[in-house]
Amino acid sequence: MAQFLALFFDRIRQPRVIAEIIGGIILGPSIMGRIPNFKNSIFPDASIPGLTLTSTIGLIIFLFLVGLEIDTKIIKRNVISATSISVAGLIFPLGLGAALGVGIYREFIDSSVNFGYFLLFTAVAVGITAFPVLCRILTSLKLLDTTVGVVTLAAGVGNDVVGWVLLALTVALVNASTGLTALYVLLACVGYVIFLLYPGRWAYVWLARWTGSLEQGSPTAGMMTITLVIVFVSAFFTDIIGVHAIFGGFLAGLIIPHENGYAISIVERLEDLVSIIFIPIYFTLSGLRTNLGLMDNGKTWGYTIIICLVSFLSKFAACYGAAYVTGFKWRESGAIGALMSCKGLVELIVLNIGLQAGILDTRTFSMFVLHAVILTFITTPLTLLFYPEKYRMHSGGERDHSKEAGTGPRQYLDEEIKTRFALILEKIEQLPAAMTIAQLLQPDNMPTSSLTLTSAESSSSPEKLVESPINAASPPVAINALRLVELTNRTSAVFKSQAVESLVYNDPVVSVFRTFGYLNRLHVSGAFSVVEHGEFPSAISKHVSETESQMVILPWARGTTIIAEDSGSTGPLNPFDGVFHKTTTHDQTSSVVFSEFIRQVFLTSPSHVALFVDRGLGAPYGSSHSQHLFLPFFGGPDDRLALSFLVQLCRNPSVRATVVRIQKVDEMASNEKNNPILPTAPITVPLHQVITMYK
Repeated sequence: MAQFLALFFDRIRQPRVIAEIIGGIILGPSIMGRIPNFKNSIFPDASIPGLTLTSTIGLIIFLFLVGLEIDTKIIKRNVISATSISVAGLIFPLGLGAALGVGIYREFIDSSVNFGYFLLFTAVAVGITAFPVLCRILTSLKLLDTTVGVVTLAAGVGNDVVGWVLLALTVALVNASTGLTALYVLLACVGYVIFLLYPGRWAYVWLARWTGSLEQGSPTAGMMTITLVIVFVSAFFTDIIGVHAIFGGFLAGLIIPHENGYAISIVERLEDLVSIIFIPIYFTLSGLRTNLGLMDNGKTWGYTIIICLVSFLSKFAACYGAAYVTGFKWRESGAIGALMSCKGLVELIVLNIGLQAGILDTRTFSMFVLHAVILTFITTPLTLLFYPEKYRMHSGGERDHSKEAGTGPRQYLDEEIKTRFALILEKIEQLPAAMTIAQLLQPDNMPTSSLTLTSAESSSSPEKLVESPINAASPPVAINALRLVELTNRTSAVFKSQAVESLVYNDPVVSVFRTFGYLNRLHVSGAFSVVEHGEFPSAISKHVSETESQMVILPWARGTTIIAEDSGSTGPLNPFDGVFHKTTTHDQTSSVVFSEFIRQVFLTSPSHVALFVDRGLGAPYGSSHSQHLFLPFFGGPDDRLALSFLVQLCRNPSVRATVVRIQKVDEMASNEKNNPILPTAPITVPLHQVITMYK
């Protein structure tokens, strides 16, 4: 259900948690539960304890991942703005939330529920910010590299930590029989936090270094076992002292080091199990407890609207004012206020804890769940309304004036000799093709290279006509490599988007290619972009505009090597089967996906595009020291651009090329006098053309 709904909500740029919450509500008594015997057949009462235990285990691991996402270094970047927004975003919502709780308590809550506990819980439910959802919204809207994104993320860290502390306080007070017991619970909790964050963290980091896990950026099997033991032992301890088990998982996440991608590696090992199995079970149980049918009168709906207004306006106004006072413009302040008001899974966790503790009944629980869905839903459109792309201020300090796809610095495109190339790297399999084309682009100071020009009819074999020397004045060549990583709903992808500055130096694909360029006297710079797959062409266009590259080179790996069962011969799959929809006996799904990506790059790139198809090594090393390129020339702007690029490649002394001009037989007579041979003078190339190169 959640997977199906996510297909729709992804298209309208809503976070996945919306689909998961609504999916749980649909399965509950609000909709499908009204079908006779549906609940007794699908979710019988005997299955609820087992589902609850399973979901609690998943929730502990999820809160461990939430703790992993919190990096206190973020706060230090904009400490004044972040602290001001975080404090304002807590004080006013907590106060107004407590005031709102007075009216809700008098109208809906039984008098047996402690009035003070209920006010404290309502204040936390109104004041908390869903930090995991906030991270995903910032990432999907490409705000993590903006000043607004950095400050909001830092303020969200403070809100998240304080919110969990207040929730732990509420649970401790509810579970304690007397005030003295509550004091013991709080002191034990504080002592455990200090123990875990200081000696516990030091011991864990030492163990990670001793096992080599931190050095290699990936935990060994032993370290992964120790990590999970710490998570569950921590959850067990916080549960037995009277605080919910999920707080133990959250605290365990705070001790994991973030150096060298270690935290990302741990997340990659756990996230699929949590997001695909455990969390949907939790949302299902939450949906079974939600009954919108109980909201059957005007008073209930009126208070629901009031909850939404108070929760949103208290957060928005407080954060907006704090941001405006600390120097942000009104659009930036509005975006910060809208982002800080988002709810999500964290809100749902708070509500479920309140329901289990007896603070909320089913009706008030449903009212708060609906308010969480509404506030999470409006976060993205409000942020885009206040802070569209053209107004964004990036963390470097300059406003982003990059134009839409298809436009850019075209004044560089008419130059015959191209010295700035943007090379796109998505997978490690593309490195051989990238290295090959980079080697061909390397200029040399040798005096001449060979270009063979041939003219032929369409039905005759080529005939050599002339061999022309080409001057090889060698301007320096710069290659700007762009590493593309797909942004998914996985937590690890969000981690990578936050760690772009370090990954551009530590990513193995970029590092290998940068080293290759250094060894071959090529100037290679690297860039790292984590975006959705559909945004790859836009990211390439932006990179080309920023680097003023004259040509985009797309290396296409040769694909899977097949072995014929009858003869034992091997051969690469043809990547153009996917482009031309040619039927083969092999699975060409990946080629179809990549070919669609290539089409979009052709349409949106602000500069020329070259597609280099790697066909494998044609000869053993040492058999030939030269590369022989072949270009069939039919005429037209595309072929003239291809010829111009081929002439540039021939400045490399190890490159030889044969150009065959092909004409129809009935055109030979009329064109023979005007074009006896293919011209070798510099060619003026029209803008925005496409080259396809073959190895």
